[in-house]
Amino acid sequence: MPALPAGACDCHVHVIGDPARYPMAAGRHYTPGPATPQDLRRHMAGLGLQRAVIVQPSVYGTDNRCLLDGLRALDGAGRGVAVLDAAAPAAMLQALHAQGVRGLRINLESAGLSDAQSIRDELDAWGRRLAPLGWHLQVYASLDAIAAAAPALAGLPVPVVLDHFAMIPAGAAPRDPRVQTVLSLVARGAAYVKLSAPYRIDAPGAAPEAVAALAAAFIGSNPERILWASDWPHTNREPGRAAHETSAYRTVGSGRLAQGIGAWLPEAVRARVLVDNPARLYGF
Repeated sequence: MPALPAGACDCHVHVIGDPARYPMAAGRHYTPGPATPQDLRRHMAGLGLQRAVIVQPSVYGTDNRCLLDGLRALDGAGRGVAVLDAAAPAAMLQALHAQGVRGLRINLESAGLSDAQSIRDELDAWGRRLAPLGWHLQVYASLDAIAAAAPALAGLPVPVVLDHFAMIPAGAAPRDPRVQTVLSLVARGAAYVKLSAPYRIDAPGAAPEAVAALAAAFIGSNPERILWASDWPHTNREPGRAAHETSAYRTVGSGRLAQGIGAWLPEAVRARVLVDNPARLYGF
């Protein structure tokens, strides 16, 4: 297991609380089991991480209470990325900022890919609202959605973070115009990319070398815009499970995560990716 530099940060984790205290959205697509702040601390200790970014999971919709309680439990070692309704007042954003939230997560696909103007309008509206707070926009969307929205993303007044390798399928042709569009965003400093959750982009049977090659392409484009994350506790909807039945988490131990760090992050850029870039983006 590679020794991590002091201040190393996991830039994408979730916390899941007691459903009696933190009820999940009725329209959720899956139901995860508990993943408490204490469990998160154990995950961090297992890898030698000192910081973490808690991201609002879809199962809680725009109810960020579990996220905020998780930040309090981390006692300054955490930052948050919330999900908000478009009508959220400025006072709410300021209150969230005071509690450690530093970004807003959106799903571009929900904006309607057939209407590029709607995507631009949504991004522009949030960009203007978040800029005074120094927040960023975290985008979780398909590669097609990201490529379609690239001009709007590049013009935003706030940083943009693309989840999970920008959802580029492992083994995608490097000259694919969509891949080139994403790499160009990173190269110009117009977007950060999280090297995280390879199981979300790695087709069954694909070689791990394909994921490592994608990581190398991103780092080669601009190491100042690369983040690493575990995606702990590795949410999953088990085949055959109904949306309101509890699905087990994927089994991804510290050893496998450490292998990813070693394979994706050359030692020369490890401190930059694990410490410097998160500290700048999240305000640690």
